[in-house]
Amino acid sequence: MPSTSTTTSVTTTPGGGTADADRGSDRDGARGAAQSQNAQSQSQSQSQSAQSQKAQSQSSFRVFDVSVVRVRALSPNLSRFTFGGGDLDDFAETGYDQRIKLILPLPVVGLAPMPRTENWYGDWRALPAELQNPIRTYTVRAVRRQLAEIDVDIVMHGDSGPASAWASTARPGDPLIVVGPNHHFDGDCGGVDFAPPAETGLHLLIGDETALPAIAAILEKLAPDARGIALVETPHADDRLALGYHPGVEVRHVERGDGLPGSALVPAVRAATELLFGTGTRAGAGAVEDGAASAPAGGAAHAGADTRNADSARAAEVELDDVDVDSAVLWDVPGEYSGIPLCDRTDVYAWVAAEAGVVKELRRHFVRDCGLDRSCAAFMGYWRLGRADLA
Repeated sequence: MPSTSTTTSVTTTPGGGTADADRGSDRDGARGAAQSQNAQSQSQSQSQSAQSQKAQSQSSFRVFDVSVVRVRALSPNLSRFTFGGGDLDDFAETGYDQRIKLILPLPVVGLAPMPRTENWYGDWRALPAELQNPIRTYTVRAVRRQLAEIDVDIVMHGDSGPASAWASTARPGDPLIVVGPNHHFDGDCGGVDFAPPAETGLHLLIGDETALPAIAAILEKLAPDARGIALVETPHADDRLALGYHPGVEVRHVERGDGLPGSALVPAVRAATELLFGTGTRAGAGAVEDGAASAPAGGAAHAGADTRNADSARAAEVELDDVDVDSAVLWDVPGEYSGIPLCDRTDVYAWVAAEAGVVKELRRHFVRDCGLDRSCAAFMGYWRLGRADLA
């Protein structure tokens, strides 16, 4: 039985999305001022980098100056970018869905304005708008500290936003800044939201193409005897080629084509939960029978509901915030980003990341319709249709 605990529901702090959208602001008007500060900013950034190296060693996250090593297409809509840098051997390998920040260059001034300080985010916010480098959130796909390299998989969708526009023209040698976990930090770096209890019967991994790199990383790092179902929606059927493999996890890929985000994912999730929890019941985290938790992946989702579970019934009655996904970040994860599970065991653990409106609908479905305890689930709006990513 999972214990009852408090969850964080909505944050507007940095982080949360892997999708990229156009900020809609015209920076051309600031070109003259930016040019006049370019030389000075370049000198200051180099000085900041040297002076802050020692200070950053005490931070959970730090700034890494990197460059593109190679680019490889994984599928019609995803490409893998390998970044290298002299100090990436200090990049911590924390695993699962580790979030990082990519700091993108501005026209003319490039990466020069970006602070390389311990308080990089606060210093970035203090800059004039025309000197604030765009920031986007991604999942680190692989870390090779011995080679001072990391891999990041990026959804390619033309020049509709700063990250995709940069990625579409990036070549080996192009500079970039990554903010990521610090190997020398003595403690939990944070930024990992996949935190199932040690005793988890069934892992549900649900997301769209922006969550595909995180799901793939999770599949690679799950214990060999783990069991689960991964439901992934992408624009093209061949995008599944970028998804990893786990012998105990059944991957169900759905193609939405030109449909709206969630148009294929939501029906697939509802079909799966109907088998898992039972139609019209509020079963909770203890709903899946013990036999289902140890069944092969292909037959794991066939147990009926156990409506006698009083704790699960209470969990279903939890009041959900009516999150305005057009003005706030939907980020409902157990605890305070510590990566430590808030319950000892659960039959079902759900990890859901996709377009914010879709996640809001699925969050309501899992908690209210299925009765899933929120201490055994993570709901993350990685991006919002028609809205810029919040840095």
